[in-house]
Amino acid sequence: MRDSGDRPGGRRRLVLFDIDCTLIDAHGAGGRAIFRAIDEVYGVRGELDGYSFHGRTDPGIIVDLATRWGTPEALARERLAACLERYVACLRAEITDDEIEVLPGVRELVGELAGDRRVVLGVLTGNVAGGLALKLAPTGLLPLFKVLASGSDSALRPELPAVAVARAARLTGYDYTGKEVVVVGDTPADILCGADLAVRTIAVATGRHTLAELAAFAPDYLFADLGDWRAVVAAILA
Repeated sequence: MRDSGDRPGGRRRLVLFDIDCTLIDAHGAGGRAIFRAIDEVYGVRGELDGYSFHGRTDPGIIVDLATRWGTPEALARERLAACLERYVACLRAEITDDEIEVLPGVRELVGELAGDRRVVLGVLTGNVAGGLALKLAPTGLLPLFKVLASGSDSALRPELPAVAVARAARLTGYDYTGKEVVVVGDTPADILCGADLAVRTIAVATGRHTLAELAAFAPDYLFADLGDWRAVVAAILA
């Protein structure tokens, strides 16, 4: 199904952005909503004790925390759909327009890429679809992302790039392969999740991981943040 994008200099790109601490900072709204939902659905609560949400999916986080805090795993999975539904409702109550901070360079970068006919923009995130929409809606950027792959598609983050690639192919009639697929994120999980597809990876140290920690996972490009958005565009199109 590959088309004229094969020609030299075509530079077609499917660019897939993580959300939390890559595009935005929700200042803990997601975590607060998950804690409330787990308490209401499973009747358990506890401490994180070093557990990190970063690079995980919402379904995985809920099952992990519910079982850590005393829920039998079978019951945690049985009630997962109900907990996810409650989580989205709690998140809606937590999020205000002021709660969502768009990180440096993001508006310029996304706007520039959205205006490039060679580029299809997407989101690749562990957030479920309802949470994805709630977090991005206040930014005004959501309509620019044409391909969405989320925790609603799989609880396993490494499966999400293939979901995004398949949706992009259906949307455009073009099969994106290898370095034509670009994953942008702030965690080692973002760097590693497209390894089986040999995608291009751009890591940004705007989350919990330092430049040195991210560099250890050998991304194709590494930035402190997206503030120098022209350099990020050059890395995407290289």
